[in-house]
Amino acid sequence: MGVRISNELFKGNIMNVLEIPSGYRQDMKGRLIPEVQIKAIDIERSDLVERLIEQAKEKKSFLREFKELAFADIAAFVELSAEQYEVTLGGAKGNLTLYSFDGRYKIVRQCQDYIRFDERLQAAKVLIDECIQSWSAESNINLKTLVLDAFQVDKEGKISTGRVLGLRRYNIDDPKWQIAMKAISDSIIVTDSKDYVRFYERDSDGKYQAISLDFSNV
Repeated sequence: MGVRISNELFKGNIMNVLEIPSGYRQDMKGRLIPEVQIKAIDIERSDLVERLIEQAKEKKSFLREFKELAFADIAAFVELSAEQYEVTLGGAKGNLTLYSFDGRYKIVRQCQDYIRFDERLQAAKVLIDECIQSWSAESNINLKTLVLDAFQVDKEGKISTGRVLGLRRYNIDDPKWQIAMKAISDSIIVTDSKDYVRFYERDSDGKYQAISLDFSNV
């Protein structure tokens, strides 16, 4: 009697892989059901889902290979370009944009860091509060508002990293402010980094439109 290996079932932390006799199918509870007892439409539905899932997994694997190839080719080109000036670049990371000769296409490589702040951000907040209290009433009210807004939390109780880091752009000649900005810089922790590569084509209006590799946008 022919057999086939079923899908892997997870029950708690135990993985059960059963050999399924020919003419049977395994249901969601792990039971073996004779195919003659299963409605034809249920079999058709299951076959459709399994077929499309297998194809989706193949496409996912193809996209992963293409992404790796794209990053490798871009890194190799950057090194080739640097060799003209007899310099060696450190690593394959870094944001850059490459254009085709006619400008019709461009490729953007980006490295995005995900950050959070440690307890030193609270020290920065105290120092900033003291600065605001010490500034005269004539001080720029808009700047005070921006500073206060930077430490507002969202619905999930998180502080906007962009607004906090944006405070460092202000050139304020106040010793406490300078210390606060150093505390902000010192409190930054990079929790994760992700690399992206995006492809664009110029449309008839001269604007670059993304060539989407997202299934929902195709």
